[in-house]
Amino acid sequence: MQQDFQNTNRKVKPLKKFGQNYLLDKNILRKIVDCVNIGEADTVLEIGPGTGALTEMLVETKANIVAVEIDTRVIEKLNLLFPRVRTINADILKINLNELFSDDKKPITVVGNIPYNITSPILFKLIEFRERISSAVLMMQLEVAQRIMSSVNTKEYGILSAYLTAYTEPDLCFKVSPNVFYPKPKVYSAVVRFDFKKNTQVVNDSIYLSLLKSAFSMRRKTLKNCLAGSIFETIDLRKFGIDPVQRAESVPVENFIAVANFAAHQLDKNIAS
Repeated sequence: MQQDFQNTNRKVKPLKKFGQNYLLDKNILRKIVDCVNIGEADTVLEIGPGTGALTEMLVETKANIVAVEIDTRVIEKLNLLFPRVRTINADILKINLNELFSDDKKPITVVGNIPYNITSPILFKLIEFRERISSAVLMMQLEVAQRIMSSVNTKEYGILSAYLTAYTEPDLCFKVSPNVFYPKPKVYSAVVRFDFKKNTQVVNDSIYLSLLKSAFSMRRKTLKNCLAGSIFETIDLRKFGIDPVQRAESVPVENFIAVANFAAHQLDKNIAS
């Protein structure tokens, strides 16, 4: 089978429009599978299997695997190499995970060497279906991983970290050199594991995200200025432990959640009246 992979990888040219950089180093692939930590009783969603280098090792775990791949050129080969894998030719951003796994009620483990240009949309997509997902192990640009892992009062702290840590517990597993990809990306990469929280304090996802987008819209401005003209403008931030002249980067996640939940309850009251 390894010879089949080598032949396939020589024939299939990575496409820039799909953000494809094939990961072929077996040691890195093995480390990813170790981070995923799955067995035959688990259900796995692989995003972007490409030519199947990671899929090959995932199959060895005997887990129930569904692979979603947008590139039509590799679908037939994936089906031939991995008859036990349910391969779907589709855009992961357009798939309803509840419908995709309607016959399997087990928690889903997500894994993938995802296109770096759509990292945030994929992460937000997973949050949308978080009730079905137990964990996700994803390869991404190191800079993005560092932003996700950042803490309050740092310049990296922003929407990604404040949003994702409200729903997950992220852990940077290891860094990856550009030299293990074909073609070589211009940046370093990292594998990040996200363990999804069973209970989150966020009442309304869209309102919480809207608050973060407003708060971080002008990083050098105070929250009072950033929230002006938004649905959060009239909220007394001091009731939630926030000084209006603070900047967003100095506000912990739990305080943002408290403000967003208050706004959500106020909206519900207005609708009811």
